[in-house]
Amino acid sequence: MRAVLQRVVSASVTVDGQVVGSISPIGQGLLAYVGVTHTDGPGEAAELARKIWTLRILDGAGPGSPEQSASDVDAPILAVSQFTLYGRTAKGRRPSWSDAAPGAVAEPLVDAVVAELRDRGATVATGRFGAHMVIESVNDGPFTVLVEV
Repeated sequence: MRAVLQRVVSASVTVDGQVVGSISPIGQGLLAYVGVTHTDGPGEAAELARKIWTLRILDGAGPGSPEQSASDVDAPILAVSQFTLYGRTAKGRRPSWSDAAPGAVAEPLVDAVVAELRDRGATVATGRFGAHMVIESVNDGPFTVLVEV
């Protein structure tokens, strides 16, 4: 599994003109794009959730000083499924999606990441799996990292 984490001031997901998930933290939050590949299972989902919740990428004593994790400051998380994180672009001009797990495999694992984050105490909003989503975010930094487990 992999996730792209962006430190945000706010973020929202809209589907068919309706906001289905949003966060507006007082301070910082995280927008987590989550991708699943064929070999992933519940163990990877739990590990990815742990990393998202405990990675020290939020400001500590001052701006530009990433010393705290989402768990340290109860930062909210917007989790969005993103099969394109497994797109391969090495050959040609059209990405290959063959490394991305099919929906029947990926959806329960993305749900497991969200459930594990919530079990750890996180406030988590989500997008809608498989839907065409419009995502708006106000990045803080900008600060973006790729997490793989």
